[in-house]
Amino acid sequence: MKYFEDIEIGVVQSFGHYEVTREEVMEFAGKYDPQPFHLDDEAAAQTHFGRLSASGWHTCAMTMSMMVANMNVEKSAGLGSPGVDNLRWVKPVYPGDTLRCESQVLEKRRSRSRPEMGIFKVRHRTFNQNDELVLDMVSNGLIRVRKPEAPIED
Repeated sequence: MKYFEDIEIGVVQSFGHYEVTREEVMEFAGKYDPQPFHLDDEAAAQTHFGRLSASGWHTCAMTMSMMVANMNVEKSAGLGSPGVDNLRWVKPVYPGDTLRCESQVLEKRRSRSRPEMGIFKVRHRTFNQNDELVLDMVSNGLIRVRKPEAPIED
């Protein structure tokens, strides 16, 4: 199991491989973000996207899929997330793109009110096949502490 104590600040992990398909872009948009530039080629061609593009929320979902696959949840003491501090969709994602991720732990601390739990902040960046940044996000994670009875260090 990977616990709070195992998290190293500053380490960068590169992972993931996600092929974006036209069918998935349209299916996601039809259900969650039914704007014309996510659903219709002609409408998309008239926008700054120039062609059919994935919803930013779909880009988040694809990124999350790669993050969970990388976590190996069976061997993680993860407890979810209290939220995202910053999220930017830097470039559009298009059908035919192949995405990958990089994550870097920025900081971590033990919870004073819940000593069995640690909190860590991670910068996640998602890139397309041309190594262009498409998503930049800072999120917070919760994870079990291996020895909750140990003193909390400042």
